[in-house]
Amino acid sequence: MTASLPAYTFSVAPMLDWTDRHCRVFHRALTRHALLYTEMVTVGAILHGDRARHLDFSALERPLALQLGGSDPAALAECASLAGEWGYSEVNLNCGCPSDRVQNGAFGACLMATPDRVAQAVQAMQAATHLPVTVKHRTGIDDLDTPEHLSRFVGTLADAGVQRITVHARKAWLSGLSPKENREIPPLDYGRVRALKAEFPGLSVILNGGLQNLAQAQQQLEWADGVMLGRAAYQMPYLLAAVDRDIFGAGSVPSRREVLTTFRPYVAEQLGRGEPLHRLLRHTLGLFAGERGARHYKRVISEQAHRPGAGLEVLDLALSGVPDEVLDARA
Repeated sequence: MTASLPAYTFSVAPMLDWTDRHCRVFHRALTRHALLYTEMVTVGAILHGDRARHLDFSALERPLALQLGGSDPAALAECASLAGEWGYSEVNLNCGCPSDRVQNGAFGACLMATPDRVAQAVQAMQAATHLPVTVKHRTGIDDLDTPEHLSRFVGTLADAGVQRITVHARKAWLSGLSPKENREIPPLDYGRVRALKAEFPGLSVILNGGLQNLAQAQQQLEWADGVMLGRAAYQMPYLLAAVDRDIFGAGSVPSRREVLTTFRPYVAEQLGRGEPLHRLLRHTLGLFAGERGARHYKRVISEQAHRPGAGLEVLDLALSGVPDEVLDARA
Protein backbone atom coordinates (compact mmCIF):
# COMPACT_ATOMS: atom_id res chain seq x y z
CA MET A 1 0.00 0.00 0.00
CA THR A 2 1.11 3.53 -0.68
CA ALA A 3 1.69 6.53 1.52
CA SER A 4 -1.07 8.42 -0.33
CA LEU A 5 -3.82 6.50 1.44
CA PRO A 6 -6.25 8.75 3.32
CA ALA A 7 -6.25 8.78 7.11
CA TYR A 8 -9.60 7.02 7.33
CA THR A 9 -8.10 3.86 5.79
CA PHE A 10 -7.27 2.99 9.39
CA SER A 11 -8.85 4.57 12.44
CA VAL A 12 -9.17 3.99 16.16
CA ALA A 13 -12.78 3.84 17.31
CA PRO A 14 -14.38 6.40 19.61
CA MET A 15 -14.72 4.66 22.99
CA LEU A 16 -16.49 6.25 25.94
CA ASP A 17 -14.25 6.65 29.00
CA TRP A 18 -11.27 5.40 27.04
CA THR A 19 -10.31 7.58 24.06
CA ASP A 20 -9.87 10.81 25.98
CA ARG A 21 -7.27 13.40 25.00
CA HIS A 22 -4.47 11.68 26.95
CA CYS A 23 -5.22 8.37 25.28
CA ARG A 24 -5.14 9.99 21.87
CA VAL A 25 -1.73 11.59 22.43
CA PHE A 26 -0.45 8.19 23.54
CA HIS A 27 -1.91 6.54 20.43
CA ARG A 28 -0.34 9.24 18.28
CA ALA A 29 3.06 8.20 19.66
CA LEU A 30 2.34 4.80 18.08
CA THR A 31 0.90 5.91 14.72
CA ARG A 32 1.20 9.24 12.94
CA HIS A 33 -1.23 8.49 10.13
CA ALA A 34 -4.28 6.77 11.63
CA LEU A 35 -7.43 8.82 12.12
CA LEU A 36 -8.29 9.22 15.80
CA TYR A 37 -11.71 9.96 17.30
CA THR A 38 -12.87 11.68 20.44
CA GLU A 39 -15.21 9.95 22.80
CA MET A 40 -18.83 10.64 21.89
CA VAL A 41 -19.68 14.13 23.15
CA THR A 42 -23.33 15.10 23.43
CA VAL A 43 -24.51 18.36 21.92
CA GLY A 44 -25.93 19.33 25.31
CA ALA A 45 -22.55 18.98 26.99
CA ILE A 46 -20.96 21.25 24.39
CA LEU A 47 -23.69 23.88 24.17
CA HIS A 48 -24.58 24.06 27.85
CA GLY A 49 -21.46 22.83 29.64
CA ASP A 50 -17.74 23.59 29.81
CA ARG A 51 -17.12 23.97 26.09
CA ALA A 52 -13.35 24.07 26.31
CA ARG A 53 -13.22 20.94 28.47
CA HIS A 54 -15.17 19.00 25.88
CA LEU A 55 -13.55 20.40 22.73
CA ASP A 56 -9.93 21.28 23.54
CA PHE A 57 -7.24 18.93 22.27
CA SER A 58 -3.53 18.91 21.60
CA ALA A 59 -2.25 19.62 18.12
CA LEU A 60 -0.36 16.34 18.48
CA GLU A 61 -3.64 14.46 18.06
CA ARG A 62 -4.44 15.44 14.46
CA PRO A 63 -5.90 14.04 12.26
CA LEU A 64 -8.78 13.95 14.76
CA ALA A 65 -12.54 13.56 14.35
CA LEU A 66 -15.11 14.89 16.80
CA GLN A 67 -17.94 12.42 17.39
CA LEU A 68 -21.25 14.00 18.34
CA GLY A 69 -24.25 12.50 20.07
CA GLY A 70 -27.57 14.19 19.45
CA SER A 71 -30.66 14.30 17.27
CA ASP A 72 -31.66 17.96 16.97
CA PRO A 73 -30.46 19.30 13.59
CA ALA A 74 -29.98 22.86 14.85
CA ALA A 75 -27.93 21.80 17.88
CA LEU A 76 -25.86 19.40 15.80
CA ALA A 77 -25.24 22.14 13.23
CA GLU A 78 -24.01 24.53 15.92
CA CYS A 79 -21.64 21.88 17.27
CA ALA A 80 -20.41 21.04 13.77
CA SER A 81 -19.60 24.71 13.28
CA LEU A 82 -17.66 24.71 16.55
CA ALA A 83 -15.75 21.62 15.42
CA GLY A 84 -14.49 23.58 12.46
CA GLU A 85 -13.55 26.55 14.63
CA TRP A 86 -11.68 24.29 17.06
CA GLY A 87 -9.59 22.72 14.28
CA TYR A 88 -10.95 19.18 14.06
CA SER A 89 -10.41 17.15 10.89
CA GLU A 90 -14.01 15.92 10.59
CA VAL A 91 -17.24 15.65 12.53
CA ASN A 92 -19.02 12.32 13.00
CA LEU A 93 -22.62 11.65 14.02
CA ASN A 94 -23.13 8.68 16.34
CA CYS A 95 -26.00 6.46 15.19
CA GLY A 96 -24.75 3.30 16.85
CA CYS A 97 -24.46 3.67 20.63
CA PRO A 98 -27.17 1.60 22.39
CA SER A 99 -26.78 2.80 25.99
CA ASP A 100 -29.70 3.79 28.20
CA ARG A 101 -28.38 7.34 28.15
CA VAL A 102 -28.76 7.72 24.39
CA GLN A 103 -32.11 5.93 24.40
CA ASN A 104 -33.45 8.40 26.94
CA GLY A 105 -32.28 11.20 24.66
CA ALA A 106 -33.49 9.47 21.46
CA PHE A 107 -30.11 9.60 19.75
CA GLY A 108 -27.29 7.13 19.10
CA ALA A 109 -28.56 3.82 17.73
CA CYS A 110 -32.15 5.03 18.14
CA LEU A 111 -31.60 7.21 15.08
CA MET A 112 -31.47 4.13 12.84
CA ALA A 113 -35.26 4.03 13.15
CA THR A 114 -35.57 7.53 11.66
CA PRO A 115 -33.32 7.84 8.61
CA ASP A 116 -35.09 10.97 7.36
CA ARG A 117 -34.29 12.76 10.64
CA VAL A 118 -30.65 11.69 10.34
CA ALA A 119 -30.60 13.09 6.80
CA GLN A 120 -31.97 16.41 8.05
CA ALA A 121 -29.34 16.51 10.78
CA VAL A 122 -26.53 15.70 8.37
CA GLN A 123 -27.61 18.37 5.91
CA ALA A 124 -27.80 20.96 8.69
CA MET A 125 -24.31 19.99 9.85
CA GLN A 126 -22.93 20.15 6.31
CA ALA A 127 -24.36 23.63 5.85
CA ALA A 128 -22.68 24.77 9.08
CA THR A 129 -19.13 23.51 8.53
CA HIS A 130 -16.47 23.00 5.91
CA LEU A 131 -15.47 19.71 7.56
CA PRO A 132 -16.46 16.28 6.24
CA VAL A 133 -19.62 15.09 8.01
CA THR A 134 -19.65 11.32 8.49
CA VAL A 135 -21.91 8.82 10.23
CA LYS A 136 -21.17 5.75 12.36
CA HIS A 137 -23.98 3.23 12.73
CA ARG A 138 -24.93 -0.42 13.23
CA THR A 139 -26.33 -2.91 10.72
CA GLY A 140 -29.71 -2.60 12.42
CA ILE A 141 -31.60 -2.28 15.68
CA ASP A 142 -34.17 -4.53 17.35
CA ASP A 143 -36.60 -5.70 14.67
CA LEU A 144 -35.32 -3.17 12.14
CA ASP A 145 -32.62 -5.59 11.08
CA THR A 146 -33.27 -6.45 7.47
CA PRO A 147 -30.96 -5.76 4.53
CA GLU A 148 -33.77 -3.65 3.10
CA HIS A 149 -33.91 -1.36 6.13
CA LEU A 150 -30.12 -0.99 6.20
CA SER A 151 -30.12 -0.21 2.49
CA ARG A 152 -32.79 2.44 2.95
CA PHE A 153 -30.94 3.98 5.89
CA VAL A 154 -27.64 4.19 4.01
CA GLY A 155 -29.34 5.30 0.79
CA THR A 156 -30.97 8.17 2.67
CA LEU A 157 -27.57 9.20 4.04
CA ALA A 158 -26.03 9.06 0.58
CA ASP A 159 -28.85 11.17 -0.87
CA ALA A 160 -28.22 13.70 1.90
CA GLY A 161 -24.61 14.07 0.78
CA VAL A 162 -22.79 11.78 3.20
CA GLN A 163 -19.67 10.46 1.49
CA ARG A 164 -18.35 8.15 4.20
CA ILE A 165 -19.95 5.81 6.72
CA THR A 166 -18.49 3.58 9.40
CA VAL A 167 -20.52 0.45 10.03
CA HIS A 168 -20.25 -1.56 13.23
CA ALA A 169 -21.03 -4.96 11.75
CA ARG A 170 -23.53 -5.95 14.45
CA LYS A 171 -27.12 -5.08 15.13
CA ALA A 172 -27.97 -3.45 18.46
CA TRP A 173 -30.68 -4.52 20.87
CA LEU A 174 -32.03 -1.40 22.54
CA SER A 175 -33.68 -3.43 25.27
CA GLY A 176 -32.42 -6.53 27.02
CA LEU A 177 -28.69 -6.08 26.41
CA SER A 178 -26.17 -3.81 28.11
CA PRO A 179 -23.77 -1.72 26.00
CA LYS A 180 -21.03 -4.27 26.77
CA GLU A 181 -23.28 -7.16 25.70
CA ASN A 182 -24.19 -5.24 22.54
CA ARG A 183 -20.50 -5.27 21.63
CA GLU A 184 -20.26 -9.04 22.03
CA ILE A 185 -23.56 -10.95 21.79
CA PRO A 186 -25.10 -9.89 18.46
CA PRO A 187 -23.16 -11.84 15.83
CA LEU A 188 -20.78 -10.09 13.49
CA ASP A 189 -21.97 -9.87 9.89
CA TYR A 190 -19.20 -8.57 7.65
CA GLY A 191 -21.13 -9.87 4.65
CA ARG A 192 -23.89 -7.34 5.32
CA VAL A 193 -21.36 -4.51 5.25
CA ARG A 194 -19.65 -5.86 2.16
CA ALA A 195 -23.00 -5.98 0.39
CA LEU A 196 -23.49 -2.31 1.26
CA LYS A 197 -20.21 -1.44 -0.44
CA ALA A 198 -21.32 -3.34 -3.54
CA GLU A 199 -24.68 -1.55 -3.52
CA PHE A 200 -23.15 1.90 -2.96
CA PRO A 201 -19.79 1.76 -4.77
CA GLY A 202 -19.38 5.53 -4.66
CA LEU A 203 -19.69 5.64 -0.88
CA SER A 204 -16.64 5.16 1.33
CA VAL A 205 -17.49 2.28 3.66
CA ILE A 206 -15.43 1.72 6.80
CA LEU A 207 -15.70 -1.61 8.62
CA ASN A 208 -15.81 -1.72 12.42
CA GLY A 209 -16.39 -4.55 14.87
CA GLY A 210 -14.46 -7.58 16.04
CA LEU A 211 -11.16 -6.92 14.29
CA GLN A 212 -8.32 -8.14 16.51
CA ASN A 213 -5.12 -7.42 14.62
CA LEU A 214 -3.61 -5.84 11.53
CA ALA A 215 -3.66 -9.08 9.55
CA GLN A 216 -7.45 -9.24 9.89
CA ALA A 217 -7.70 -5.54 9.08
CA GLN A 218 -5.63 -5.93 5.91
CA GLN A 219 -7.79 -8.83 4.79
CA GLN A 220 -10.93 -6.67 5.01
CA LEU A 221 -9.20 -3.81 3.18
CA GLU A 222 -9.36 -5.98 0.08
CA TRP A 223 -12.95 -4.71 -0.27
CA ALA A 224 -13.56 -2.06 2.42
CA ASP A 225 -12.36 1.52 2.04
CA GLY A 226 -11.11 1.51 5.61
CA VAL A 227 -11.11 -0.34 8.90
CA MET A 228 -11.69 0.85 12.43
CA LEU A 229 -10.29 -0.97 15.47
CA GLY A 230 -11.64 -0.37 18.96
CA ARG A 231 -11.04 -2.59 21.98
CA ALA A 232 -8.08 -4.42 20.45
CA ALA A 233 -6.30 -1.13 19.79
CA TYR A 234 -6.91 0.00 23.37
CA GLN A 235 -6.15 -3.23 25.18
CA MET A 236 -3.13 -4.12 23.03
CA PRO A 237 -1.98 -0.70 21.86
CA TYR A 238 1.38 -1.83 20.53
CA LEU A 239 -0.40 -3.27 17.50
CA LEU A 240 -0.81 0.38 16.42
CA ALA A 241 2.97 0.69 16.12
CA ALA A 242 2.92 -1.21 12.83
CA VAL A 243 -0.01 0.69 11.29
CA ASP A 244 2.06 3.31 9.49
CA ARG A 245 4.31 0.68 7.94
CA ASP A 246 1.81 -2.08 7.22
CA ILE A 247 -1.29 -0.06 6.29
CA PHE A 248 0.06 3.25 4.99
CA GLY A 249 3.45 2.10 3.73
CA ALA A 250 5.05 5.06 5.45
CA GLY A 251 7.47 5.15 8.34
CA SER A 252 9.20 2.64 10.55
CA VAL A 253 7.94 0.79 13.62
CA PRO A 254 8.83 2.45 16.94
CA SER A 255 9.93 0.31 19.85
CA ARG A 256 7.97 0.47 23.10
CA ARG A 257 10.83 2.45 24.63
CA GLU A 258 10.59 4.97 21.79
CA VAL A 259 6.82 5.21 22.17
CA LEU A 260 7.11 6.10 25.85
CA THR A 261 10.01 8.46 25.16
CA THR A 262 7.75 10.30 22.70
CA PHE A 263 4.86 10.34 25.16
CA ARG A 264 6.96 11.39 28.15
CA PRO A 265 7.19 15.17 27.43
CA TYR A 266 3.41 15.36 27.17
CA VAL A 267 3.07 13.56 30.51
CA ALA A 268 5.51 16.00 32.09
CA GLU A 269 3.65 18.98 30.64
CA GLN A 270 0.29 17.72 31.90
CA LEU A 271 1.71 16.97 35.34
CA GLY A 272 2.88 20.57 35.45
CA ARG A 273 -0.71 21.63 34.79
CA GLY A 274 -1.94 19.60 37.73
CA GLU A 275 -3.23 16.54 35.88
CA PRO A 276 -2.94 13.37 38.03
CA LEU A 277 -0.45 10.78 36.80
CA HIS A 278 -2.95 7.92 36.79
CA ARG A 279 -5.14 9.72 34.24
CA LEU A 280 -2.16 9.99 31.92
CA LEU A 281 -0.70 6.50 32.27
CA ARG A 282 -3.84 4.35 32.57
CA HIS A 283 -3.99 4.17 28.79
CA THR A 284 -0.51 2.59 28.63
CA LEU A 285 -1.32 -0.43 30.82
CA GLY A 286 -1.63 -2.77 27.83
CA LEU A 287 1.56 -1.63 26.10
CA PHE A 288 3.47 -4.73 27.20
CA ALA A 289 0.59 -7.20 26.91
CA GLY A 290 1.92 -10.73 26.48
CA GLU A 291 5.54 -9.71 27.10
CA ARG A 292 7.93 -10.28 29.98
CA GLY A 293 7.67 -7.47 32.48
CA ALA A 294 4.04 -6.71 31.68
CA ARG A 295 2.80 -7.70 35.13
CA HIS A 296 5.42 -5.58 36.87
CA TYR A 297 4.63 -2.56 34.67
CA LYS A 298 0.88 -2.79 35.28
CA ARG A 299 1.27 -3.37 39.01
CA VAL A 300 3.51 -0.35 39.56
CA ILE A 301 1.33 1.98 37.50
CA SER A 302 -1.88 0.68 39.07
CA GLU A 303 -0.61 0.89 42.65
CA GLN A 304 1.51 4.03 42.59
CA ALA A 305 0.21 6.40 39.91
CA HIS A 306 -2.74 7.33 42.15
CA ARG A 307 -0.49 8.60 44.95
CA PRO A 308 -0.72 12.36 45.58
CA GLY A 309 2.21 14.02 43.88
CA ALA A 310 3.14 10.95 41.84
CA GLY A 311 5.45 11.88 38.98
CA LEU A 312 7.57 10.39 36.23
CA GLU A 313 9.58 8.41 38.77
CA VAL A 314 6.62 6.02 38.83
CA LEU A 315 6.98 5.42 35.10
CA ASP A 316 10.71 4.86 35.52
CA LEU A 317 10.08 2.34 38.30
CA ALA A 318 7.50 0.54 36.17
CA LEU A 319 9.94 0.32 33.27
CA SER A 320 12.73 -0.97 35.50
CA GLY A 321 11.06 -4.38 35.55
CA VAL A 322 10.78 -4.67 31.78
CA PRO A 323 13.74 -6.36 30.01
CA ASP A 324 15.66 -4.25 27.52
CA GLU A 325 14.99 -6.75 24.76
CA VAL A 326 11.26 -6.17 25.25
CA LEU A 327 11.61 -2.41 25.47
CA ASP A 328 13.68 -2.25 22.28
CA ALA A 329 11.90 -4.90 20.19
CA ARG A 330 9.99 -3.79 17.10
CA ALA A 331 6.81 -5.36 15.76
